[in-house]
Amino acid sequence: MHTDVKVLFANLWQDYVAVTPSAKQVHQLLGSSQQQDVVNDHIALRTFNLEKVGLEKLAAHFKALGYEECGEYHFEAKKLYAKHYEHPDRNQPKVFISELLLDKCSAYLRDTITELVAQIPEEAVTADNFLYSGTHWQVSQATYEKLLEESEYAAWVAAWGYRANHFTVSVNELQNFSSLQQVNNALKDAGFLLNTSGGEIKGTPEVYLEQSSTLADLHPVQFSDGMATIPSCFYEFATRYPMTNGLLYTGFVAASADKIFESTNAR
Repeated sequence: MHTDVKVLFANLWQDYVAVTPSAKQVHQLLGSSQQQDVVNDHIALRTFNLEKVGLEKLAAHFKALGYEECGEYHFEAKKLYAKHYEHPDRNQPKVFISELLLDKCSAYLRDTITELVAQIPEEAVTADNFLYSGTHWQVSQATYEKLLEESEYAAWVAAWGYRANHFTVSVNELQNFSSLQQVNNALKDAGFLLNTSGGEIKGTPEVYLEQSSTLADLHPVQFSDGMATIPSCFYEFATRYPMTNGLLYTGFVAASADKIFESTNAR
């Protein structure tokens, strides 16, 4: 496992932009020439509730760097469970990890995913690069399409494997923008498509968090039976508001996160 937070996030970023080329355009649009003011609020990772690769196995990589568990979330309709983690150094990005509850899914999905995960070598899960190692299996486009019918989440992980599903711009830290609406307008003016599920802006100042996101880039993926272009990863934008104690809210809002998941939906 990594011993340096910055090295881990640098590697996660390089892997992410390789399949999300629009992320660099977002930086150019929102940042200054030095781009120092594009601060990452959090990343998100996806997995399954199988012992080998469960949420806790991914979290172990961050806990080894000092991260602590800070909240849990339930997504009944999407059959997901999630936790978020924070570092004692508040300048480090937060981490949101979710897992698909396979026991709530069909036998076909459960068996298919179990077979894929079985192909991951045990030692790979604790290796430095696991969180940005992609797939450890070959899956056909037909299998992807069938998984997609039941769970967009399962299909996405089957196609893309282990990598940051999104990075998040901290709107609070931007120097050229003062609101999430301004950011959204700039993105739309530049031709970006936004996730409109639940509205362009999810959340309100009353719940201390507003979020929006682009729709995932369409990027080629190598299936076992050929190449296909499907949604990869997306960029999120978050504005955090002070709570009654004056401190910025650091958690997540399940109702908003539920809609953010749909940024990778096939279209």
